[in-house]
Amino acid sequence: MSPQNKTRLKNLRKQIDRLDDNLIKIFKKRTVVVKEVIRIKEYKNQIVDKKRINKILSDIKKKSLNNNIDPKITNRIWKNIIWAYIDFEKKNFKKK
Repeated sequence: MSPQNKTRLKNLRKQIDRLDDNLIKIFKKRTVVVKEVIRIKEYKNQIVDKKRINKILSDIKKKSLNNNIDPKITNRIWKNIIWAYIDFEKKNFKKK
């Protein structure tokens, strides 16, 4: 790799690191909201809402296409986010 490309790569990776820092802040806020959702739900079987999951994934596909992002990437990311928070809800749900 040329010295110019090494410098460019280093700068691009710094940009990615800054974006990742912002994502961490967003996930912290999302986690706070999910904790509130857990308090509202009365039964553990309310945690997985397949209809809502399908709607979210459908909306993400549309938004991805509108923003020229490969929907396979965003679908995979959102499925992982959704199931990570479902696991979090199941672990933290203390009711029936």
